[in-house]
Amino acid sequence: MTLVWRLFRRPAYLSSSSAFTLQRQQYAYPMTILARQGSGATEKRAADKKTTLPPIIPPKISPIEPKYSQCKEDDTASTASWSKWPPTKTDTKKASTQRLSRENVESYMFKHFFDYIKNYEKLLEKNFPSAMKVYRTYVDGVMDFYNDMKAYLKIVRIVNNSSMGLKALNRKELELYMQMPRDMMKVAPSLFFVALPVVGYVAMPLIFAFPQQCLCSHFWTLQQRAEFQQAALKKRLKNNKPVLRILQSKLKNAKKHENHEELQQVLGMLGSGFHPNVELLLNVKDIFSEPPYDLYSLSGKHLNLLCQLHGVPTLLFKTYHLWEHAFLVHNMDQAILREGHVHNMHPDDIRRSCYIRGLNPINLSTEEMITWLRNWIKISTSLEEQHISMFLYLPVLLGYNHPNNWHLIYDDS
Repeated sequence: MTLVWRLFRRPAYLSSSSAFTLQRQQYAYPMTILARQGSGATEKRAADKKTTLPPIIPPKISPIEPKYSQCKEDDTASTASWSKWPPTKTDTKKASTQRLSRENVESYMFKHFFDYIKNYEKLLEKNFPSAMKVYRTYVDGVMDFYNDMKAYLKIVRIVNNSSMGLKALNRKELELYMQMPRDMMKVAPSLFFVALPVVGYVAMPLIFAFPQQCLCSHFWTLQQRAEFQQAALKKRLKNNKPVLRILQSKLKNAKKHENHEELQQVLGMLGSGFHPNVELLLNVKDIFSEPPYDLYSLSGKHLNLLCQLHGVPTLLFKTYHLWEHAFLVHNMDQAILREGHVHNMHPDDIRRSCYIRGLNPINLSTEEMITWLRNWIKISTSLEEQHISMFLYLPVLLGYNHPNNWHLIYDDS
């Protein structure tokens, strides 16, 4: 009985999670295991430990309807759009052929158009040579005038910002600084009328009919520049004789000055057809710093003659314009010395310098022009601000009896 009891009794364990329980369950008697399986105790205990899950309900799926209606079979390619889905299939080979043909036509048209524009000027030159010459002169003149105006504005900034003032400029910049304001005032009305929509067609022929009066040197041809420079210099040199007569008439008012006799000798030589040397002219410079020869003692008629002699405006502020002109030319002379003197200048620049100072350079050799400019610069750089009136008389004192000047004034051939 004891043996039977031991075979069928339940094993003792402390808890379901202890190691002792696992060991007793693992090494239990076979008869005990069979009895447990038969009674269903093990499966019942495992079923109790399982958690119950909610049942899985499959979602209700509704059929998807197309968003866009299908294209009709009779729709053409021209009416196809993205509002209809799916789009109709197009013939890619046919489309590429059409695109290539269109590109060929466009390239052909543009090529011939640009060729026509390129050859249009040649056509106009052939049919209207004089009109095209005027047109080219105008276009080139506008470009040159614009470039010089930009350079002038740059020079003005340099003069205003530099502590050296005009001494910071070279000779060419000083020439542009002196000439450009006059050119701007002269050409501004013409450019204004040419820019007007309808008036420009009438104004341009009239302006180019009188280029010397309406335009500046930027719009002149080389031949016109030479002719107009000669005409302007001739107009200036015609004032030499009246200025000399005024100098002689005021000589009696300077008898008390210590240089009176020397000035009388200078004026006598000029009236006799000779030129005084540089040393004699420098000896009389002090007499021009006092009345009646200083700048602020001159009469209106005398100032007007000096303005015409130097080609400066004569309408208003004559004294100021004369002083400014003398000051600029004096700084040009100093710039020539800084740049290595006259012999280092280009012949065209030497010729232009002679025009500015009142000497006709036509038919003069380079050496003759250099010699005359050397004498001018020697006197100019020896003068001070109080001798400014003598500087204004230098075209008469150095060039009155020059053969080239007399030839330009009195020779009509």
